[in-house]
Amino acid sequence: MQLYVMGRIVQLIPVLLLVSLIVFLIMHALPGDPATLMLAGAEGGMTSPERLAELREQMGLNDPLVVQYWHFVSGAATGDLGNSIRFREPVLQMILSRLDSTVELALFGLLCSLVIGVPLGLLAAARQGGWIDAVCMSLSYLGASIPVYWLGLMMIFVFAFNLGWFPASGGTSWNSLVLPSLSLGLINAGLVARLMRSSMIEVNGEDYMRTGRAKGLSPGLLLRRHGLKNALIPVVTILGLQFGNMLAGTVVTETVFSRPGVGRLVVSAILSKDYPLVQGAVLFLATVYVTVNLIVDIIYAWLDPRIRYGR
Repeated sequence: MQLYVMGRIVQLIPVLLLVSLIVFLIMHALPGDPATLMLAGAEGGMTSPERLAELREQMGLNDPLVVQYWHFVSGAATGDLGNSIRFREPVLQMILSRLDSTVELALFGLLCSLVIGVPLGLLAAARQGGWIDAVCMSLSYLGASIPVYWLGLMMIFVFAFNLGWFPASGGTSWNSLVLPSLSLGLINAGLVARLMRSSMIEVNGEDYMRTGRAKGLSPGLLLRRHGLKNALIPVVTILGLQFGNMLAGTVVTETVFSRPGVGRLVVSAILSKDYPLVQGAVLFLATVYVTVNLIVDIIYAWLDPRIRYGR
């Protein structure tokens, strides 16, 4: 087991290096000069060539790309993601100060996907082949196909502007979390519903379910005592992957709903060409994502030792 875990950890290193290289090259390929943008914002648009050259030297923008990338990677390996060009604050400190809002949104989005997807999948499995099954699966495909930004805007238009039930953006109260969580959760509820349906259909064909029906157990009691627990196993195993997808989805959702999280911070940094902030935030989110996947893989191996010897 220890060798399996160590092997999986070693495999994460090239993944994170590739992520860091891609985001580094993309940021440097974008048009515009961060030093010019920084001076324009700080000095009201009045810049001189001497001041610009001095600032570029201070920021290390005159160094070759290889040197700049090495400084970024070597610093990240020790937990130093650099300082934000725009805010003049440590990148890691800025990320951690907004991380709780992003994690909160991802967790509530995951909860919404389960609350919506599990009953939908159970209903489709109970009416397999009928019109209810077709409607439930159509809704699941529709939910998975709608862009999260469009769904968020429609929710703001209907539930915030027209009905006035929830705030349109920002806020720290519980009701300000409802619309972002629903827009994020509905996208993933379709996957949960389809997986729950197929798992429940498979469980219904097992011998212990047929035995229960032969003994005269009611469908509800049979579902609660035997069916649901076993049918939920595949759904539970993808929760870790779903949580990683939720974190990635917060970039768009936080921007639409103006939530002060890591996702909105990344968008703001991209618009201002804040190299250290974009690179650090993307690398941080990628590290969280692959770490969650690693934990899921370890749980798989613990539950089923055959995975350790699979090829």
